[in-house]
Amino acid sequence: MRDQMTFKRYELKYMLTKEQYLIIKDELKNHMIEDKHGHSTIQSLYFDTPDFLLIRRSIDKPMYKEKLRLRSYGLADKDTKVFLELKKKYDSVVYKRRISTTEDEALNFFKQDSENKIMDTIVDSQIKQEIKYARDLYSSLAPRVLLSYERDAYYGIDDSSFRVTFDSNILWRDADVNLHSGIYGNSILPEGYVLMELKTSGGLPLWMTTLLSSNQIYKTSFSKYGTAYKTILARDGKIREFAYRYNSSAKGVLRYA
Repeated sequence: MRDQMTFKRYELKYMLTKEQYLIIKDELKNHMIEDKHGHSTIQSLYFDTPDFLLIRRSIDKPMYKEKLRLRSYGLADKDTKVFLELKKKYDSVVYKRRISTTEDEALNFFKQDSENKIMDTIVDSQIKQEIKYARDLYSSLAPRVLLSYERDAYYGIDDSSFRVTFDSNILWRDADVNLHSGIYGNSILPEGYVLMELKTSGGLPLWMTTLLSSNQIYKTSFSKYGTAYKTILARDGKIREFAYRYNSSAKGVLRYA
């Protein structure tokens, strides 16, 4: 499958135990095919303001939210193709626009005094304008958090728009945030757990809904970047401020969002 540059779909998340993961993985053999990237190490470098405005708004669960990130498959060097992505979510529908570039070009794109060439090489003017608008809308955007994880990705035999991904060994760090320094950081998930995402433009296949129901697997709300941000707040002694601003209950602060 070719790399897709625009997406419009629903994304449903499920936190799996090791046993549940093995059951679902075995059933996929009858319905799905490993996609182009198959098993890969993904790095996502999130851009935000100095006060983390984008992720704070996202955690507040508004009707509309957006994120800007730079994604690579494995470690990147100066010539590696990476993707600068604008990810939006409106009324439960996810829209994603992305540009193929290099890490250096993408970083230059966020320097206000830079005459960067990234915009000159993009053919699709709609994608170009959306990403440029988001960059100009927020002040002082810069890399804030790097997330990495191991991913296994599949697409449907009968419907290639239906995708299933499994993410494990999810790590984050807010120092040395780049795509070329190595895969390391602080773990997000409890040992043995796997994050599954179902991505579809419509409803789920009957075989998948039956599989989820029979194994008592239920949808959850989970944000990798949001969880990393909450951990940063706790580390820096700001979790009480976060709790006051975004949720009045301690239980609410600890749940995945």
